[in-house]
Amino acid sequence: MSSLPPVGRLRWTDVPAPLRARLEACFDAPVTNAVTPAGGFGHQLAAALTLADGRRFFVKAAPTEDPLTVANLHESVVLSSLPPGAPAPDLVGVHHTADWTAVVIAHLDGPHPDLSPDSSDPGQLWALLDKLTSSAAPPPYTAAVAATPSGAASLHGWDVLLANPPGDLEPDVRHRLHELAELEAAWPGLAHGDRIVHGDLRADNMVRDLHLGVTFVDWAHATTGPACIDAVSLAPQLVLAGHTPQDVARLLDEHPASATEPLASTAFLAALTGHWHRNARLPSPPGAPGLRAYQQRAAAAGLTLLGPRLR
Repeated sequence: MSSLPPVGRLRWTDVPAPLRARLEACFDAPVTNAVTPAGGFGHQLAAALTLADGRRFFVKAAPTEDPLTVANLHESVVLSSLPPGAPAPDLVGVHHTADWTAVVIAHLDGPHPDLSPDSSDPGQLWALLDKLTSSAAPPPYTAAVAATPSGAASLHGWDVLLANPPGDLEPDVRHRLHELAELEAAWPGLAHGDRIVHGDLRADNMVRDLHLGVTFVDWAHATTGPACIDAVSLAPQLVLAGHTPQDVARLLDEHPASATEPLASTAFLAALTGHWHRNARLPSPPGAPGLRAYQQRAAAAGLTLLGPRLR
């Protein structure tokens, strides 16, 4: 079994030879190239494989006992249960060999979407979220995610910071710690719902496919919940991409997924921002050297959206 790398992702050559041979036998062609896309924070193999005949597949693989394998298998079940027309790639197959597990997903051909203010991609994203959350999740999807606790429902961080405030907290944040912790504490009671939730919307978890348009990838955190979760998660990403907080706040106020649940939207934004703010202060986990810096930036973006909602 290959050991996990201290930084970065596993490579195709780190995968045990029996699993590589199993995959190539299923592909009926040898792998000639493996490319790890930029972005993401997990240590598992997550690579676009090119075969000798030109076909391409996306493969996630890790030791079967690795916690990320649980997430990969959850994603495989989700992909096979999403309704027709959902913005997601197709599941190709799941393989277990040499105490490793690989999930094979259809390859998407295109770049990550451009979330900047001059791009049309954000508009398409909001339209996709409206379509995805405008009705209840179908029974197959609900059954697929029923046994997996919602990670979104358990997000928190302000309670920890309130109990032991760091000395470098911004004065305005320190002044509002009690209010932020109270708002965050309300979130678990509002986190239940019957809509499809991707659970981790960022630009690097989307692809602007040449044929399908903007498509959501990495469904490892998928769950059910209120419609606002993905819309609120997307909002700080738009701030990081250059949109003004005022414009993003207006989008949240107008979009059906978040406008119909203003209290849940604000409580979730508080919980998400608290999670980022707390975790950004922790040591970097193995294989994810950029995670804490990203969480620090995301926390700052979230606070620009949260501040006006507290007044």
